[in-house]
Amino acid sequence: MEKEFVSLLNRHPGILYKVCSLYCKESADREDLFQEIVLQLWRAYPTFKNESSVTTWMYRIALNTAISNYRRKAVKVQAVPFSANELQIPDLREEASDEAVKALYGAIEQLSPIEKAVITLYLDDRSYDEIAAIIGISKTNVGVKLNRIKAKLEKMINLSTRY
Repeated sequence: MEKEFVSLLNRHPGILYKVCSLYCKESADREDLFQEIVLQLWRAYPTFKNESSVTTWMYRIALNTAISNYRRKAVKVQAVPFSANELQIPDLREEASDEAVKALYGAIEQLSPIEKAVITLYLDDRSYDEIAAIIGISKTNVGVKLNRIKAKLEKMINLSTRY
């Protein structure tokens, strides 16, 4: 079972990196979140029943963990990391070379945790059905949220490019 789990993580590392990069600005925080997501995936792995795709299942756990972590940190004082050389999680914002992509990432950072989750899944070409299953909302609500998020992002990007 352990080999299957490691193989699963190695086949879909982008899911974890995206979620970590969107919910944590500091490298140490991304590493902590990455480890927490892997732990939660490991705990849930024995109960995975293939009722949804493996990536849908991974996104659901990763996003729920990131949102829970975000809420916990909003209440607590930030802790000082004790080690910075364990894992090197890439920062997708630093890898983006196109100014438009950088502006989009900057605008996405300003969204609420749920809005970040919805737009991240949409940008990852997930269907409305998959997004609904991962987030736990109706397919219709996904469409409404996406339209509002797109309008919000467009407004934020237009404002930032004016100045």
